[in-house]
Amino acid sequence: MTEIPLKLGHSPDPDDAFMFYALAQRPPLIDCGPYRFEHVLQDIQTLNQRAMNGELEITAISMHAYPYVADKYILTSCGSSMGDQYGPMIVTREPMSIEQLRGKTIAIPGKLTTAFLALQLLLGRGTEKSESNPKSEIRNPKFQFEVVHFDQIPKFVKDGRADAGLLIHEGQLTYKNEGLHLVVDLGAWWFEKTGLPLPLGGNCIRRDLGKDTCQKVTNVLKQSIQYSLDHRQPAVEYALQFGRDLDRELADKFVGMYVNHWTLDYGDRGKLAIRRLLSEGAAAGIVPAVGEIDFVTAK
Repeated sequence: MTEIPLKLGHSPDPDDAFMFYALAQRPPLIDCGPYRFEHVLQDIQTLNQRAMNGELEITAISMHAYPYVADKYILTSCGSSMGDQYGPMIVTREPMSIEQLRGKTIAIPGKLTTAFLALQLLLGRGTEKSESNPKSEIRNPKFQFEVVHFDQIPKFVKDGRADAGLLIHEGQLTYKNEGLHLVVDLGAWWFEKTGLPLPLGGNCIRRDLGKDTCQKVTNVLKQSIQYSLDHRQPAVEYALQFGRDLDRELADKFVGMYVNHWTLDYGDRGKLAIRRLLSEGAAAGIVPAVGEIDFVTAK
């Protein structure tokens, strides 16, 4: 059988590592058919940018970024990170209300992260700190932001270099260690607003591979996720090496937050959540209107 090499982009984080544990082993722990996956581990902001150029056949992507690449990629129904009444958090050095965040400088993990989209849906649009407001395309920005690598944001806020920080990944579990205070959990806020989970990230596959290949590869991805859920202990042990400042208990908790039944198949409710998030983003002028969103549903 002739091997078909495919580049699979995902973040070097415990949840993504857990999902693709079976595919990362040599040989793989599941039947991949003719496909041989080359794992490309990069932070989500970099993967979002690479998706703009269609560089990887399969990639993790922020839902915020999807409208910019929908012509090149189709979303898969598996591999998502859904914040079901929890998600990215805004933290500060001292207790603060949501209203008090207006006009402040907030450290964010990337302009295309879904966390940043949700932040702007909450507060209104922001402008980059390095920009002078007269040059900004945004009238009356509600806050300023500065892009900081996600794992540096807690210290950035603690050291007084920003008024608040937008936390993703493990920072959601460890921010109290820095003495920081939670202002709002954006996943909880979104659920109160819509009754839906917050679709943070997902997997997408390049359309030019063709419908048949897209379907078969999506099926393999779902099998990989199912394998990890069925063999949780070794998969978590593998994922631990990607957990910054996480012990096994916290790594297991983090994996459980973002690899669960939603990740196997987010179904009609997950699709509704994605459509709602991106339509609200478009209505607020944050993302381009994406039109009808189609999906590859794993079998």
